[in-house]
Amino acid sequence: MINMDFKQRVVINTAEKAWEKSPSPGVMRKPLARENRESGHATSIVRYEAGAKFTSHNHPLGEEIYVLSGVFSDETGDYPAGSYFRNPKGFIHAPFSIQGCELLVKLHQMSPLDTQRISIDTAQQTWLPGYGNLKVKPLHSFENENVALVFWPAGERFVLHNHFNGEEIYVISGELIDELGHYPAGTWIRSPHLSAHQPYVEQDTLIWVKTGHLAEN
Repeated sequence: MINMDFKQRVVINTAEKAWEKSPSPGVMRKPLARENRESGHATSIVRYEAGAKFTSHNHPLGEEIYVLSGVFSDETGDYPAGSYFRNPKGFIHAPFSIQGCELLVKLHQMSPLDTQRISIDTAQQTWLPGYGNLKVKPLHSFENENVALVFWPAGERFVLHNHFNGEEIYVISGELIDELGHYPAGTWIRSPHLSAHQPYVEQDTLIWVKTGHLAEN
């Protein structure tokens, strides 16, 4: 197991991690949290080399993907950088990438009641106003879970706040900062229930953020 104690804060600069082979040739990954080697709860950065593909498979408790670069594809279409999609329990596909891509992938973490398939090209979304000068693109909400892209303009500061049922962040570009450290692009942060911080930025920064999805206990 890797980082499966959700009471612990975890910070990983994925740029400093080595790629590991997956069962499929040309598909590499950097595990961030993993229950079992090839099954169960998993959060990873995944890279498809040009022409790489996976055989058809399903996802017992769903799959959630944000495309970081390149173009990811399966039978349902092509998903360029900035695409966000959720494949619910029982969804079957055979993914591939013609030109190559990198992904943030979360497996086996969706509620069995969350059955809606979602596909969003965030490049086509309109930014909505958030706290202060923040801009937000909501991606998904179900029960206590909320997922969004958040743009922080240079110099923006957020209030000190607690994370009820936890918070998970991936820094897509720029650098997020708080009283605990600096988090450049490629950093993954998982903060437990009722943890607190006061983040700010010194440069334009874009993050993927999920809240409310980590158990209280």
